[in-house]
Amino acid sequence: MAAFWMWLMLLMVAWILAINGYAEPVHAMPERIAGAAGFFALFFLSPLFRKQEGRFTALLACAAVMAIAALWPEQEGAVNPYPLLVFTMIAGKAVYRLKAVQSALIGGLLLLGSILPAFFGYSVFHPLFLLVYSVMLGAAFVMYRRLFLKVSDVTLRNEALLSEFRRMKRQLVAGEKLARQEERGQIARDIHDSVGHKLTALLMQLEVFRLEAAAGTKERVNELKQLAKESLEETRNAVKTLKEDDMAGLSAIISLIRRLEAESYLRIHMSVKHGAFTAPLSNEQATVVYRAVQEALTNVMKHAKKKEATILFEAPAGTVFRFEVANATDDEQLSFREGFGLSSMRERVEQAGGHLDIRHYDGSFIVRGTLPLLQKGRDRE
Repeated sequence: MAAFWMWLMLLMVAWILAINGYAEPVHAMPERIAGAAGFFALFFLSPLFRKQEGRFTALLACAAVMAIAALWPEQEGAVNPYPLLVFTMIAGKAVYRLKAVQSALIGGLLLLGSILPAFFGYSVFHPLFLLVYSVMLGAAFVMYRRLFLKVSDVTLRNEALLSEFRRMKRQLVAGEKLARQEERGQIARDIHDSVGHKLTALLMQLEVFRLEAAAGTKERVNELKQLAKESLEETRNAVKTLKEDDMAGLSAIISLIRRLEAESYLRIHMSVKHGAFTAPLSNEQATVVYRAVQEALTNVMKHAKKKEATILFEAPAGTVFRFEVANATDDEQLSFREGFGLSSMRERVEQAGGHLDIRHYDGSFIVRGTLPLLQKGRDRE
């Protein structure tokens, strides 16, 4: 789109100079103005057929013929050099958008339109000058075309290499995660098989000793037994934690953000209000928050034109935990339908006892989730 507006601006300047280069006033040459209007109408239509090479070539050829007719030289007077500038830009657009054969066809048509008036006695550049100019311009376009194709090829290779690098990086991260989980699982099994079994045996021996002990020592044995129970419970909790997936919660979300910024060039602005990091989320809720933020950022990468998002975490009054992912949209009247990803996100949040709100408001697409926090004094799930 930027290239289209650049070509349009340059062509408008060239046409204004070409029209003003004639001796007669503008109001006295309506046929030239009409030809210019027809040319720009075809120029505006050309982006619609950019992917249809045949139609685009025909459209550009018609525009070239219309330009030749509208800028036909005067019978008498000085030579107007600016139509040559218009023809050069048309040829440049043909080289930029079309293949070699089609661009050569457009160039030949423009060259014929430049030389033909000389054979009818009109004031134009000498045919030899136009021929030399065309050869030099063609050589420059050939060099540009080769350089353009080379740069395009290098760009495609770089994109392929970048894609392969990202794939290998994801594999490396997945391999590291799998190795870490296996190591954590092995440590959990070792603790369970050694420390857990020994503490269980210790509890049994303390119970036997309590039954056989004198009345004066039973209270002390009960204290030791209670200490052993607490140690066994803490060991079981440690084993359970080691077996759980460590990719959950705000720390995992920060790792996700870093990875997306590095691999997908996604700009993320994160705000964490007071109490959000210390909010007593359960394991299930922490996982739900991570998956919801992950799905929202994936939608930003897939559908948003601007690869930029804002994330907010807060725990107002310490009673609820709220997360919000927002990204700017250009379409004020954006309509959307919840697909599988958003539906699954809503289902997870509701299963965890929360609420999910998805809306388009004031130029932003917002995903906001609210989860109830565990009250103080209650055991965490």
